[in-house]
Amino acid sequence: MPNILILSSILSLLITAYPNALPTDITNGIRTDPDAIRAASNDYGNLVHQVPSAVLYPSSINDIVELIKASCCNYSTPFTIAARGRGHSVRGQAMAGGGVVVEMAALSRNGGGIRVSWSRSLGYYADVGGEEMWADVLRVGLEHGLAPVSWTDYLYLTVGGTLSNAGISGQSFRHGPQISNVLELDVVTGKGELITCSRNMNSELFFGALGGLGQFGIITRARIVLDKAPARARWARLIYSNFSEFTRDQERLILTNASNYVEGFLITNERTTKQWRSSFSSPSHQSDVASLWKKHRLLYSIELVKYYDNLTASTIDKEFGVILEELNFIPGFIFRRDVPLVDFLNRAGNLDDGREELEAHPWLNLFIPKSRIHDFYDGVLENMIPKLRKTPGLFIFYPLNTKKWDSRMSAVTPDEDVFYNLGLLHSGRPNESDVFELFNNQVLGFCEKAGIKVKQYLPYHKSREDWIKHFGSKWSIFQQRKMEFDPKMILSPGQRIFN
Repeated sequence: MPNILILSSILSLLITAYPNALPTDITNGIRTDPDAIRAASNDYGNLVHQVPSAVLYPSSINDIVELIKASCCNYSTPFTIAARGRGHSVRGQAMAGGGVVVEMAALSRNGGGIRVSWSRSLGYYADVGGEEMWADVLRVGLEHGLAPVSWTDYLYLTVGGTLSNAGISGQSFRHGPQISNVLELDVVTGKGELITCSRNMNSELFFGALGGLGQFGIITRARIVLDKAPARARWARLIYSNFSEFTRDQERLILTNASNYVEGFLITNERTTKQWRSSFSSPSHQSDVASLWKKHRLLYSIELVKYYDNLTASTIDKEFGVILEELNFIPGFIFRRDVPLVDFLNRAGNLDDGREELEAHPWLNLFIPKSRIHDFYDGVLENMIPKLRKTPGLFIFYPLNTKKWDSRMSAVTPDEDVFYNLGLLHSGRPNESDVFELFNNQVLGFCEKAGIKVKQYLPYHKSREDWIKHFGSKWSIFQQRKMEFDPKMILSPGQRIFN
């Protein structure tokens, strides 16, 4: 149960600080019941548990404004505040132990917070509430024949949540991360100010909030770039046994821009071959991949997609064939599908069915400079991963173009033209998490010893020194923006950067 004295103090502050201006709805929207507290004390990672004193279910953006004002204007004891989207952080980043968690989903109107528009200067765009899910952005956009150009692999995440990190997937090599495709934001800062910002208006807040890990404000609206939506996706999985050919082909694909999506995967043990038993391929294909894995003990896969519509349907076979001719996958190990765009983008489905409460997800996501990927292969992929006996989950490995990222934004990448995203998406029972945590620390330790300057994506660091190292040359401006927009360090305490 939450500390009732702390809760009473918070409620007292809310009422005392703004006796006339504080809406009644904000107190009506604050919950302290066990169900609300329990939900706000956990996340997808199932590793960190921090109990808030209260949870706000806002009925309007103004409720968030007033909540933050009540904290930042209390000169003696400000309380911390964290925005929670769909709870898909894995290290407690959306928690506020002893503070107040804002359940952004309470604002959602099932896509009603998404408005599609067009202007001569901007083209097509969508104004989207920060609480809305990308699955709904896709659905509403397609009603107009439009869609965003950059995605995450899982669509049941909130717009505000992914933009606070970066938002990456196999489209990012071509269009950049989701933060590179935003025209405007509304942000409630740590001062309780609702500010509209863009590249040319209140730009420090705009660039700070994009990839800013929630440190400068809560994103309540984003103006997202839209483009004409393709109708279908020609989709292939290719198998490799040679790491150099696997990476060389991925780099060729992202540099030619001939495809729309490129992601690489590691096939690390026989269990991971089971993913091939799907509508994508037959059980015999799974058997073929499993047999090949037994021979090599580590395989690689490239997923490759090219979009098309009715106007290009007559040429897609030839165009896709030209792309494949340049690649060096194992002959015969190519598996193909042709699906509607929605089926491809929503290939992961909706996993929020309660099963995550039974699992722990001690993930590690790294950006690795291209110049060191073979050193990383020697130390980690070849010598460490085969020794990991537990069910590994999903391991992702694919390249991205730095030129598609805006260096003025808070998100950090290695200082090279091309870098690789490695996602060690472990999954197992909570009592197994220590095994994966040890493995992750060994990977980080190897990189440190070998001088491989990796950057964590969805970062988790335990000390101020590690955060300073993480941001590197951006630390100074990151700290300045914190003092400007959240001087009392109220927001996103779960990130452990300033709190």
